[in-house]
Amino acid sequence: MCGIVGYVGKLNAQNVIISGLEKLEYRGYDSAGIAVIGKDGMNSAKFKGRLSVLAKYLEEHPIEGTIGIGHTRWATHGVPSDENAHPHFNKDKTIAVIHNGIIENYLELKAMLLEKGYEFRSQTDTEVVAHLFDFYYDGDLLQTAFKVENAIRGTYAILAIHQDSPNEFVALRCEAPLVIGYGNGENFVASDIPAVLEYTREVAFLENGEIAHVTANNVTVYNTKKEIVHKKPFTVEWSLDAATKGGYDHFMLKEIHEQPQGIRDTINNRIDGKGYIKLDDIKLTKEEIQKFDKIYIVACGTAYHAGCVGKYAIEKLAKIPVVCDIASEFRYRDPFVDNKTLVILVSQSGETADTLAALREARRKGARILSITNVVGSSIARESDDVFYTWAGPEIAVASTKAYTTQLVAFYMIALTLALAKNTISERTYFMLIDQIKQAADILEEMLKDDTQEKEVAELIKDKNALFYLGRGVDMQTAKEMALKLKEISYIYAESFAAGELKHGPIALIENGTPVIAISTQEPMIEKMVSNIQEVKARGAYVIGIASEGDNLISSVCDKVIYVPKIDDLLAPLISVVPGQLIAYHTTCLKGLDVDKPRNLAKSVTVE
Repeated sequence: MCGIVGYVGKLNAQNVIISGLEKLEYRGYDSAGIAVIGKDGMNSAKFKGRLSVLAKYLEEHPIEGTIGIGHTRWATHGVPSDENAHPHFNKDKTIAVIHNGIIENYLELKAMLLEKGYEFRSQTDTEVVAHLFDFYYDGDLLQTAFKVENAIRGTYAILAIHQDSPNEFVALRCEAPLVIGYGNGENFVASDIPAVLEYTREVAFLENGEIAHVTANNVTVYNTKKEIVHKKPFTVEWSLDAATKGGYDHFMLKEIHEQPQGIRDTINNRIDGKGYIKLDDIKLTKEEIQKFDKIYIVACGTAYHAGCVGKYAIEKLAKIPVVCDIASEFRYRDPFVDNKTLVILVSQSGETADTLAALREARRKGARILSITNVVGSSIARESDDVFYTWAGPEIAVASTKAYTTQLVAFYMIALTLALAKNTISERTYFMLIDQIKQAADILEEMLKDDTQEKEVAELIKDKNALFYLGRGVDMQTAKEMALKLKEISYIYAESFAAGELKHGPIALIENGTPVIAISTQEPMIEKMVSNIQEVKARGAYVIGIASEGDNLISSVCDKVIYVPKIDDLLAPLISVVPGQLIAYHTTCLKGLDVDKPRNLAKSVTVE
């Protein structure tokens, strides 16, 4: 949530900041703003709406200067408006502040500042920070930052500049991500790596409680004790091209088509010369694995759905009890976690606030922490005992696709590793499943050459108000993920149900013409699914089946069927989810909606 870019150097700060914010649009936002210090002092502009509104204004009213900060805001405190957009300022507009996160004690601080005579123009918690910088400022911006940090509580990534210090800015970090970009005679701070890749590949992450003092020629990082922290930059290997559309109409479509390569990259580099899985960043020994008496999988949204599939895989292959929990609920219910528990956390960004909070609660209870994430050096990765990087490359569209399928691959590989260590699987089955995961990449590549049927389904459902998904077993988890994809970008109410639960209430929602998508890839359950489909057909539903090739029973009861290639039942979610992704994508396009930036949503959710 929220995009942050700060720059000091030799280039036009306005251009660098706008370019960086464009690379962060995927994070979700409802307003944008910029502040630059030039020869004539502090100048700024901020507007409700898309970044293009701000960019167009700056084309006509350019701001000159070589230091500045910019922001795209996702509303928490205060409605989207010009007044609530960042940056926020002190009374005489000599100080500008941008902020991602939530200041939890802002009401207390605001009351104190009001007593001191400060006036507030916005409804935000961030304006408190701007006035705090003014309140504490004594001519030294860095020392002021230390005082502000001591005064505030909550989650924050903050950048601040002062008109009287036109060659420096400060960055404060607590729970919300900030990355430093090291240049030659210029330096950057941003919410995420894509914002700086055009200018540098040398980056480092700020940790909680750290403050960076940034000038054109130097970045000095301090901890809460005001001690210097020596950062070792690392080189970003993936290219800026990987974060652009590459000829596709939308990032989401590009990322759907990148899934075969994401699967290959996730598995192929982790197979040794004898064909065994080697998980280099997971240091669990066979003895430690055998000690675990339960596993918790904790995540949010799409990552949670991947975790639910992971539960099936681990329980079936490794015979260890698994509990799937939503991260925002996990730490509030005193879960049964101890030193015999493995907690697997899943987060595409590695910065999801609820998942990070769950990690710390699990660690407090003594659990071993294994994270699955796509972002090297992210907060969750750094705080975990073991890490599985999915190597999906940057995912920009808010609706996650390739992150999901690579997370599934991660779970299958972890399940196979646990099973081999516990001797609950034969080597024949072990190697067969590895081979089929590899084959899934080729299957998907072939499937993606023709999306005619998905477009036809999109035409059928684009004007509907509601749609239901049904599944049994692991297909039920695929149904959940398909429903989420449709609702989050097309704004059609979509819900998923365990097909056997229809008669216990949900069937009351079915009426003449109600579209139902039934996923049926699990061979032992096909006959049961046919019965459930008959139930909704009898109430007037229009049923679209998604089934494995060779299944003639499903076609006998559905109005339309999309067939997917047959693969082992356990691995079927890798294949069957893709038609659902494409249906959601094409439906949204037909409705004329913004595929990559759906309303009210953000890619990286860094507030609880």
